[in-house]
Order: sequence, then C-alpha cells, then structure tokens
Amino acid sequence: MAVSISAVVLLALIAFMLVKKGGLNAGHAVVCILLGFYLSSSSLAPTIIQVTQNLVNLIGGIKF
Repeated sequence: MAVSISAVVLLALIAFMLVKKGGLNAGHAVVCILLGFYLSSSSLAPTIIQVTQNLVNLIGGIKF
C-alpha cells in the first residue's frame, strides 16, 4: 500500500512538472498514462500496480 501511494505522489509531481515545462514527448506521455492508471479504477490498474510492485521488489532485492 505504501509503495502505491508514494508512486502516485511521485508520478503526480513528475506529470505536473512536465506539463509546466511543456513539450510533452513519448517518455512524458508514459508517465502521464501510468499516473492515470493509478488514479483510475479500470480493470488494468491492478495489473499495472502488481507489475510496479514486482519491479520495486526486484530493485529492492539488488545487493551492491
């Protein structure tokens, strides 16, 4: 739960900065789409959240 809430806040801040800066490109569009899925209740949102949590767990498991 904490990972998804912080992901929403992070993506919202990134999307806000990108819109203020202007010039949305493909990478910026992906961030906005991810934000939309987190904020919506579509049937794809749980899958995207699960994939994101798996990536976070994978990155968190890397030992340097």
